[in-house]
Amino acid sequence: MRKYDKVLMEMEQQISGGSYRSGHKLPSVRSAAARYGCSVSTVIRAYRELEQKHVIYSIPQSGYYVVEQPGEGSLEAEDGIIDFGSASPDLNVFPYLDFQHCLNKAIDTYKYHLFTYGETQGLAALRQTLVPHLADAQVFAAPGRIFITSGVQQALGILAKMPFPNGKETVLVEQPSYDIYLRFLEAEGIPVCGIPRSGGGIDLQLLEEYFRTGGIKFFYTMSRYHNPLGTSYTKEERQAIARLAGKYDVYVVEDDYMADLGDSRPFDPIAAFDRSGHVIYLKSFSKIIFPGLSLGAAVLPEPLLPVFKAHKSYMDTSLLSQAALDIYIKNGMYERHKHKIRSLYAERMARLNEALLRYNSAGLIEAPRVDSGIYMQMKLPQTVNLEQLEKRLHKRKIRVVSGKGFYLSGYLEREKFLRISISRARPEHIATGVAAIVEEAAATGWW
Repeated sequence: MRKYDKVLMEMEQQISGGSYRSGHKLPSVRSAAARYGCSVSTVIRAYRELEQKHVIYSIPQSGYYVVEQPGEGSLEAEDGIIDFGSASPDLNVFPYLDFQHCLNKAIDTYKYHLFTYGETQGLAALRQTLVPHLADAQVFAAPGRIFITSGVQQALGILAKMPFPNGKETVLVEQPSYDIYLRFLEAEGIPVCGIPRSGGGIDLQLLEEYFRTGGIKFFYTMSRYHNPLGTSYTKEERQAIARLAGKYDVYVVEDDYMADLGDSRPFDPIAAFDRSGHVIYLKSFSKIIFPGLSLGAAVLPEPLLPVFKAHKSYMDTSLLSQAALDIYIKNGMYERHKHKIRSLYAERMARLNEALLRYNSAGLIEAPRVDSGIYMQMKLPQTVNLEQLEKRLHKRKIRVVSGKGFYLSGYLEREKFLRISISRARPEHIATGVAAIVEEAAATGWW
């Protein structure tokens, strides 16, 4: 991260975290430069950007002050609720002012172009901007292979219904997997079958058998920070999946929706190991910015482009939103916000791991260690009554999500678990919530 970006991010964190409250004076330019170990010009530039975003204001001959924001920081959880259920991003870290600035800039930059129908593939400028953005994640694609979609959901729907060059029809999904997509596949009557995946990974021999004999059109997977497991495939597993796809002419739909919320360690997705053109890479911008943006990107192999375009058929995502996202990425705001939200979620996940070590000493709950992302699977003994556990936790104002919905309707090899999300859980409430889950699980399971 550039020095300027780091300084600006730290300033924003101090303001949003309450170190500098509404109306308070910020350090002088020289003292701030000394504090951050940077030049005076870097501080001036950062203050000017904060001023443009209406976070601070200047008074001649006096200095810079924090703008009073009525209601800012007041988006707390409902009274007494410990929310381990919501998958939505934390409302308190939505980049409202940043994105508002980008929306205004987009209108100034693109003017009347925003009021046309646009291209089916999406705004050309954004697709071009995404080339280096995706390359940072080791996904290399020309703009012509990138489609902007109305969230990842639209891409998943199109892929399920369109024919593939391999002539196969069955969709293979991990079990458990993304509940909304499972319900869609079942409702649309798409041929679908499941393969077990646990916190320990997937049986590659069984996967190869499905690829070889199952008439598999594509394999839908989340390689990184799986929903609901929270775990990621090892490098060896990702390499093997890419190799098997080419060997048996099976496509892989890699839903990398958590690409920006992981830790800073390198992680090459399955697409990075694709040598045969069998991996479709999907990326969402909803988890990192806000769900209402409803923008995603699909990177497709060349043979799939004409069919996917025909099924998408028209421009159906807001050009203004696309233009604003283009500017948001280009000016470095996206990168800064990514680091901010990464550190926030990493802290909460660390607290979750610490709480499990403290309160789950008897080993009632099985949970893989997850260092980033937002999800963790808490596996329970078969003796636990899941419905009763949910009711008891609800009475204690603790929201959790049962693992039941993350399986295909007829799938029998189910684990009994809770999916825990830390995206909306207040850090100071996490330990209390975990202690209650362990206590109530023991009470309902006659442990």
